[in-house]
Amino acid sequence: MSRSTHELRDRRHRRVRKKVSGTSERPRLAVFRSNKHIYVQAIDDVNRVTVASASTMEATLRSGSTGTVDAARQVGKLVGERAKAAGIAAVVFDRGGYQYHGRVAAVADGAREAGLEF
Repeated sequence: MSRSTHELRDRRHRRVRKKVSGTSERPRLAVFRSNKHIYVQAIDDVNRVTVASASTMEATLRSGSTGTVDAARQVGKLVGERAKAAGIAAVVFDRGGYQYHGRVAAVADGAREAGLEF
């Protein structure tokens, strides 16, 4: 019985989520990647609140190509700036079961450039 790519990613994500949890001082920076877009949220799992979010679906980022490493880096910078504005200095990175490579790594680099620590 072969499993689909989505099922395998979901299993990896659940395995990571057993260990990674966000707090109000250090929220979880969760990444979701589709073929066309990338979505990032800073989530406080204790209070079940999204502190900051950004994606390539936003009007300011949608003008260019949205499925590229450069677009992912811009999303990382944007979510980092919004998290800093909300008073967040450090986060826990949740790669969402994806390989830390390409667009996922670019989001992390962009968030670090904006001043987030992880």
